Amino acid sequence: MKTSFAVSTPVITKPMLVLFAVLGTFPLWGSSVGLYDYLGVEIVIWIIYALGFNMLLGYTGLPSFGHGAYFGIGAYAYSLLQLNIFESVWLGVAFGALAGGIAAGLVACFLSHRRGIYYALMTIAFGQVFWFISIKWHTLTGGEDGLLNVYRGTLSVGPLDVSLKDNATLFYFAFAILVVVILLLWRFVHSPYGKALQAIRMSEMRAGFVGYNVWLMKWSVFTLSGIIAGLAGSIFAIAQESAYPDVMSLHASGFIVMITLIGGGFVSFWGPVIGAIVFFIARDFLDSITETWLFWYGLMFMGVMLFKPEGIAGAWQDLMKKRAKKQKQNSEPQAETDHGVV
Repeated sequence: MKTSFAVSTPVITKPMLVLFAVLGTFPLWGSSVGLYDYLGVEIVIWIIYALGFNMLLGYTGLPSFGHGAYFGIGAYAYSLLQLNIFESVWLGVAFGALAGGIAAGLVACFLSHRRGIYYALMTIAFGQVFWFISIKWHTLTGGEDGLLNVYRGTLSVGPLDVSLKDNATLFYFAFAILVVVILLLWRFVHSPYGKALQAIRMSEMRAGFVGYNVWLMKWSVFTLSGIIAGLAGSIFAIAQESAYPDVMSLHASGFIVMITLIGGGFVSFWGPVIGAIVFFIARDFLDSITETWLFWYGLMFMGVMLFKPEGIAGAWQDLMKKRAKKQKQNSEPQAETDHGVV
């Protein structure tokens, strides 16, 4: 008789429920603590973006420093569809995700046989190519001004038509997409596919020796990350009512790397969520004090990377381990006393 010791991964976890409860009610309590609805929209968009990026960086160990390109392509794809072809929020969001995935898939064909510094440099190169095209192709992208006056649109949900002009309504739309993304990625990372990605992060050579098609796995995760970046970019275009080249620049691509690392994407699925929340709240807080908010955020990022490279999630995990260890030590003398040992 064979006994299986495998433990199935729950579809819904306690951290998910906490996140959904706290973030999902943001429009109800945000204003009471000095926050505003559009900040919630930004946070949700960048959490989606960061979760997809973490599949590449945190789970597979592949650094991409030009990932803003696929975020921007999603924004441009949504805007072009709305302005020139057909006004539909659902089709626009799907088209943005598809465009981001196609662009990422094409780039991944040239990257997936590389590793280390060469991989990272090529991601920068391709990212800069897309950024340059977005600036120079005036007839398609609008040049440096970008595409403006993108109508937020009306969301068709069955017999109902819901306008996205209000930031609170847009927040709930973006949040619904975030919930779906979290559930899907959670299953991905706990599936054999996710374990294969982690094996590649540990050692590409060993992963190949045990039978994984390393090139195909690297291509697929880069493409998946591009799809999610394009999805986030399309929602960003709705929120901004425009698409512009700045989101594709090298410094904008650096933001998503900082968000993922400071949150602790290498040690926790929830690292990008923490990083996005910290980034935007720190931005608004520091910006209210000084115009050089990015300088001070950069110093904070450097401090975390120097003293706790595992990020905020890693610090939390260490704190919980120390707490559990202390509780165990405190319970041992009590157990000895109960058994008559003095």
